[in-house]
Amino acid sequence: MLVATAQLAVRSKSPEAFRTISEVACDLDVPQHVLRFWESRFAQVRPIKRAGGRRYYRPEDVDLLRGIRTLLYSEGYTIKGVQKVLRDRGLRYVAEVGRGNTVAEPDLSVPEPDFSEAGLGEVSAEVVHLGRKPQSLEEEERVRLEILLAELLRLKGRLRAAQRRA
Repeated sequence: MLVATAQLAVRSKSPEAFRTISEVACDLDVPQHVLRFWESRFAQVRPIKRAGGRRYYRPEDVDLLRGIRTLLYSEGYTIKGVQKVLRDRGLRYVAEVGRGNTVAEPDLSVPEPDFSEAGLGEVSAEVVHLGRKPQSLEEEERVRLEILLAELLRLKGRLRAAQRRA
């Protein structure tokens, strides 16, 4: 019932109108607590708060959140990855991603750390590439799984993007 009410409210408002958290959550198809979490992770998301702490999102806030959602859910970025995109390319770029005007390509370039003096011994290249030395075989395996998961999420995002374009 609340979702239907929020959907109706979003459709009946002008594009320039402020939106409540329930309307934005419905529009982006994410729970309200996710929007609150994103607000804590992305300083650029700053809804107006009225008495009682009620949040109101400007249209540009909604575009930014839509861009964050696209980068996270469709393009396979991590929270840190989206933070880097915001730092490097800015709010406008992420908002344009949210509007569907551009496709974000992840920046996979990570500088190679210098471990020449660290005495690493036999450690896999992908673990060394992360810039840390595992303390045990279990940790190395966990790191390898993290790398695999990140790669799978990135590929999932690219697949979804290709399906949308097709």
